[in-house]
Formats: sequence, structure tokens, C-alpha cells
Amino acid sequence: MRGKKLLATVAVSMLLFSGCGLRSGEAIIKVNNTKITRGQFDDMFKVQANNSTFAQMGISITKDKNPFMYYLIQERVTNDLIVNALLDEELAKRGIKISKDEVNAEIKNIVDRVGGKAQLSKILKDNKISQTQFKNDMEKSVRMKKLVEQLGVKPTTDAEAKKFYNEHPQQFKYPDKVRASHILISANPTEIAENLKKDIRYKNATEAEITAKVNEELAKKQAKANEILAEVKKDPTQFAKIAKENSEDTTTAKHGGDLGFFAAKEMVPEFSKAAFAMKPNTISNKPVKSQYGYHIIMVTDRMAAGTEPFAKAAPNIKAYLDNQNGVAAVDKLTESLKKQAKIEYLDDEFNPKTVKKGIQTEMNMAPQRAKAAKEDAARKSK
Repeated sequence: MRGKKLLATVAVSMLLFSGCGLRSGEAIIKVNNTKITRGQFDDMFKVQANNSTFAQMGISITKDKNPFMYYLIQERVTNDLIVNALLDEELAKRGIKISKDEVNAEIKNIVDRVGGKAQLSKILKDNKISQTQFKNDMEKSVRMKKLVEQLGVKPTTDAEAKKFYNEHPQQFKYPDKVRASHILISANPTEIAENLKKDIRYKNATEAEITAKVNEELAKKQAKANEILAEVKKDPTQFAKIAKENSEDTTTAKHGGDLGFFAAKEMVPEFSKAAFAMKPNTISNKPVKSQYGYHIIMVTDRMAAGTEPFAKAAPNIKAYLDNQNGVAAVDKLTESLKKQAKIEYLDDEFNPKTVKKGIQTEMNMAPQRAKAAKEDAARKSK
């Protein structure tokens, strides 16, 4: 439930773009002695399009064929590919190499932060990031950290962290929090339907038959949750034991279902609404349904709103400032490398001048398209 937030600092995945065809190996840009192919562009374009603000609004760049949005993402992807090529050359020049142990240590750090391997796997799946690509991203992360060290970026001091803490007091205030444990019985209609369609027994089933079967499975899940709730209510002191044996949230199950303290916005709405309405040492009257399934909730403590002390906030402040300083140093290096580099656009489609011209053309046509869409909507409403 909190996976997206925890992955904010993890690099975006590079998924293989299907149907690249024979043109995937075609060179479209040359950066010094490095060639960038159309396949590389397609890979990154698909990832950025799927993770863009437009995608979050339900707009598909590829399916809806919106040229304005296409140009915007194309411009960003082209620049990112050039920057990557320049940095790869710089890393090679500086002799920066990494070991498997260093990469594994970086992965362990992420695993610890998100709460275990099972939770990480779930987060990666939810964000459509493959295990292979995640490892590649971690390798890049280690290389970039070594580059930052070579650039002479010094770690944030206690004094600098304290100054940031004092200048940004609102960032360290926290709202009311609840501590709760839960037992989850997974019940996602979409996943159930997808699994049924993969089952050879339902190969020729109609959508109506699949829907009926999904509802049947959901009813079984709810019945199971009710049975476990009844068992918990008989002896609430056994909640942790029952959670370990039955919860399908494998990460928290190992800890008796304990979720620790959380603010309302850190959980899905249905879960938060139920938990924050409960008193400590009480169990939910019925299983709470969310997108994840059925939750049996036990609230164990509450915490009034307050301010996080500097001693506790300091490690996160230092990590944030270290990252900001590192990004600034790499950006400065990149700008310098760009000025010195020989960049050739082998396919004019990717030339910044061509892309900017396309963006301007689309902006000029926007009023006409908006007017046409309005008139079309008016006709259809008659």
C-alpha cells in the first residue's frame, strides 16, 4: 500500500518495446563514438509514456496518437539517451567499475527500506518493473554514486542537516497516526479474472461466465475472511499467531500482521477509514474490503499529531541533501560534456529543431482542434 512512495528514488524501468522490427538496430543519433539506436529510443519512450502524467490521467500516447504529447516525450527521451551516452563515456574514461557485492549491497538497502523481498517483488510488479531491469537500475545507481564521489561532492554535515531542519519545519510535522495489525485475504477481481483466462478449463468461457466465476471466488474469499475474523474474536490475544498462519500479506504476516504507525494518507482509503474509527485494542466488526482484498484489522495504538525530532529526522535529511548535491554535480558535468561533445542526428526526426518545430505547430493548431471537438460534441448531443 505504501510501495510507490518508497520507490520514489529508484530509477525508472526499461521495458522491452514489442514490435520494434528490423528498424530497432538502426542508428538515429551519434554521440561522439557512441551510436543510439531506434530500438533504444523505443524502449525508453514506452517506459516514459507509460509512467507519464498523461498515462496517469488515462491518456495513451501511442493508442490515442496525440502528436503534441508525443513530441514532448520524444524531446525528453532523446535528451535522456544523449545524457546516458555521455555519462557512460565519462564513466569509462574515469575507470569507474563496480562489483557484484556493491550491487547486492545496494539491492539489500532497498529491500530493507521497503520491508523485505516479498514486498519489493510486489512493488516491482505493481509498477511493471522486471527483476532484471531493477538490478540494472541498481547497477546504474552504484556507478553514479562512485561518479559523484570522484566529483568531490562532500557528505552533508550535521550542521547542514540541522540548518535544513530549522528552515523547513512544516516538512517534519506529522498528522494523527494509528498503529494497527491486519490479516489479509487477497481478493482482486482483475487478477482472479486474468488467472481464470489462463486456465485451460476456461479457455472458451464467455465474459459472463468469467464474471460469474470471479464473483463466486470473491464470495469464497469473503467467507474465509469471516471465518478467520470469528476465530480472532474468540481470543484476540492470538491475533499475531493467526496472522502468521493465514495472512496473505506475507511481509507483515511474519511480524504478526503488524503495520507499524501510519497516517491516513499512507493507506488505501477504505483501510484508513476503518482503522482511524477504531479505538486501541479493538478489532474490526467485519472484514474491510479494499482493492487488495479483505482485511481483518486490529488497532493497537494511536499517536497524536506532532513534530519529528531532529535526531530521528537527521538520517533522512542527510540522504536527501546528499542526493540533491550529487544531482547538481552530475548536471553540471553533463552540461560541460554536452558542450564538448560531437552530436550528430542521423535521422532528422530526432533533431531538436525538428521536434521543437513539431511542438510549435501542434500548439498553433490546438485552438482549431478544440473548436472542432466542441462542435463535434454539440452535434452528437442533438
